[in-house]
Amino acid sequence: MQYDAIVIGGGSAGLMASIAASKEGAKVLLLDKGEKLGRKLGISGGGRCNVTNNKDLDELIKHIPGNGRFLHSTFSNFNNKDIIAFFENLGIALKEEDNGRMFPVSDKAKTVVDTLINQVRKQGVKIILNAPVDHIMYAGGRVTGVRIKSGENFSSKSVIVASGGKSVPQTGSTGDGYAWAEKAGHTITELFPTEVPLTSNEPFIVSKELQGLSLRDVGLSVWSPKGKQLIKHHGDMLFTHFGISGPIVLRCSQFVVKALKQFGTGNIEVAIDLMPDKSKDEVYQETLLLAENESKKTIKNVLKGILPEKMIPLLLLKAGLPDSLTYDNIPKQDWLALSQLIKHFPIRVYGSLSIEDAFVTGGGINLKEVDPKTMQSKLMNGLYFCGEILDIHGYTGGYNITAAFSTGYTAGLHAVL
Repeated sequence: MQYDAIVIGGGSAGLMASIAASKEGAKVLLLDKGEKLGRKLGISGGGRCNVTNNKDLDELIKHIPGNGRFLHSTFSNFNNKDIIAFFENLGIALKEEDNGRMFPVSDKAKTVVDTLINQVRKQGVKIILNAPVDHIMYAGGRVTGVRIKSGENFSSKSVIVASGGKSVPQTGSTGDGYAWAEKAGHTITELFPTEVPLTSNEPFIVSKELQGLSLRDVGLSVWSPKGKQLIKHHGDMLFTHFGISGPIVLRCSQFVVKALKQFGTGNIEVAIDLMPDKSKDEVYQETLLLAENESKKTIKNVLKGILPEKMIPLLLLKAGLPDSLTYDNIPKQDWLALSQLIKHFPIRVYGSLSIEDAFVTGGGINLKEVDPKTMQSKLMNGLYFCGEILDIHGYTGGYNITAAFSTGYTAGLHAVL
């Protein structure tokens, strides 16, 4: 059967591509290898589905450090404000939370997934589930259709690959699309995990003495072997049995993964700033004053009011201060060392969890080979890419899904022109 466009993959990008391609009555086929559509979307945002971010476009692009600038043209077709309007027009009320994150008022990802699928059906898209694609058919420098593993062929002048990356494979993202792209002559930039917890074998990690400790409103920085700060983020983090996790760790992770590869050192230093709003001198003076005001108390008990209790023994040990010390016996040099540790508590990390354990895949289809205005391959007529298969990755917080919806919409729109 002949279709105007075939979409491979029923995630965020694929659903949006199907909607954009079929809105003027084009004949569209959506193929997905799973039993249901929108599986990754259904668990996104902690099951609440962070559909986009309401920041200004320049800020939005800054929060997509993996080639966000490529999206300038795409955002002129369909940006975050358009995504908000799109969902509201479909009857999904949205609300804005911290840092511009947009969620459905229902707080249920299912609301978003069901609405998208209903719209796809309403616009007459043919959906075939449990239909893993064997290969995309090419002839004479252009797409001719798709063959699924059951042996059935579907013809089309346009194929949109929205098969995802390699992260969260239980949702169907197992990297199938890279081979189809390579067959068309595309290069795949090296894949790596992003938005992923980091691993460490520091003694205090191995001993699990900090396991389960959450830190709120702290800073986390990544440092090169030459002592240059590569990135710093503020927010919350968590100590785990294997290393560190939490929002700011995920944001820093891609810089750690890249630095480990670039410098080949085997480990990279990250540092926690426990008091990011104060200078080292302010920390020194204020903690000393606190100890003076409660001079009869041991410094261990004095510090309980301002530092995470679980970390105090470790901080004192590293600074060379006995925890039974009182104000009258504080050595100034060691107190300076403590102040430095409060501002810069170093952790050597040697890697991250695997790409399958990451929230987002870094790397993918080389963007030099894709037209940013249409998402069409520059190497094969009628072949389009959208979503996580592209070499685009952002922080968590609605940025990756924005890129997926925007590239999906753009690919769908142009695939049927």
